[in-house]
Amino acid sequence: MEKLVSINIKSDFGLLKKPDTNYPIYLTFNMLHKPSLLGIFGAIIGEKGFQKHGEMPEYYRKLKSLKISIAPLEENGKTYHENGNFAKTVIKYNNTTGLASEEEGGNLMVTEQALVAPAFKCWILLNLGNETEAKLYSYLKENKAEYLPYMGKNEFSLWWDNFEEYEYEIFRPKGIFRIDSLFIKEIPVKDGKYETLFQLDISSSQGANYLYFERLPLRYEETKLFQYEYENFAFTNWQLKQNYQLPSEYTLYKLSNDEIIQLF
Repeated sequence: MEKLVSINIKSDFGLLKKPDTNYPIYLTFNMLHKPSLLGIFGAIIGEKGFQKHGEMPEYYRKLKSLKISIAPLEENGKTYHENGNFAKTVIKYNNTTGLASEEEGGNLMVTEQALVAPAFKCWILLNLGNETEAKLYSYLKENKAEYLPYMGKNEFSLWWDNFEEYEYEIFRPKGIFRIDSLFIKEIPVKDGKYETLFQLDISSSQGANYLYFERLPLRYEETKLFQYEYENFAFTNWQLKQNYQLPSEYTLYKLSNDEIIQLF
C-alpha cells in the first residue's frame, strides 16, 4: 500500500555544500535537494552513512527509489523565503585542534556561507509494503529519530512537524495551472538541446511575480567518485500552461488539498 505524506522541515541554519567550491569560501545550495533529504531520512531511521571508500552508503541504497518533492515553506500566512531565496550569512571560524591542517601551527581558517532559518515542505510517496519505507512512515508520523538529523552540518540540527497524509491522483494539465513544488523544467532531446516543459502564462496576473531557478543534485552517480547528477529546477508562483509533455518519471500529482506537485 502506498501513502503520500508531507512534513515541514526547519532549522536555524543550514549548509548544503556545493562540491565544486573550496578555498577561500564554502558555498551552499539555496534549496534542499533530494540526496540531502535522503540523508536526513537515513539519520531518522538509523541507517548507516558513508562507511567505506567506493561503496554507496546503506541509507542511499535503501531509499534512492523514493519519490519525493520539495518546496520552500509557506505556512499559516508566514513565508520563510523571499521569491524562493533564503537569507544567507557568512561564518568564519578557526579549527585549532591541530588535526585539520598541516600548516605551521595546525590552525585551519574556514569561511562558510550558511542559510539562515531554512524551512521546506517535503512530500514523500512511501510503499508501506517495504520494511524500510514503513519504518520511515512510522518515525515521521511519531516524530522519532534514531540519530539527530541536521541541515548539512552536525552543528545545524533540524526538526520537523505538521505530518499530513493525502489522497492523490495523476494530474494531466489542461489549460492554466500552478505547480506548488519545485519542478524539473527541462529535459534533453536527441540533438542535445533542451525543450522547456512549460511556458509562462503572461496573461495571468493573479499574484504571479517571481521565478526561481537552480541547478540541483537529483541523485548520486554510483561510481567511485560519487559525484552528483544534476537537473534544472524551477519554483514559481506564476500560473503555467502546458507546453511540452512531461516524461513519465517526473509525473505531476494533484493532492486532496488541491496542491499540484511533481514527484522526482
